[in-house]
Amino acid sequence: MGRDDRVAQLRKGVLELAILAILDRGEAYGVQLVDVLAAYPALAATPGTVYPLLSRLDKAGAVHTRWLESPSGPPRKYYRLSAPGRASLHATTESWHDLNRAMDELLEVRP
Repeated sequence: MGRDDRVAQLRKGVLELAILAILDRGEAYGVQLVDVLAAYPALAATPGTVYPLLSRLDKAGAVHTRWLESPSGPPRKYYRLSAPGRASLHATTESWHDLNRAMDELLEVRP
């Protein structure tokens, strides 16, 4: 497995958490989420990755959606966290911190 494949596998596991964290800051539409993720090269994702994830979050009840007219183009679907989505964010954040601490410890230990 090459470096790019390893990075892709690691990113898949954190994109949902990243999207929940962005939506915790406020409502956003899909392209906005793609743009925010792009500001963090390790998290950059295409719309083809983000939209299916948003659909899964919607089906799971983690987000609420609404359509709003756009000043430039077709209406946009906006996403915001629901109460279950916020609970998922907090639980996953705790798990992330636990995992991060464990990995930091393991990576610091050198034979």
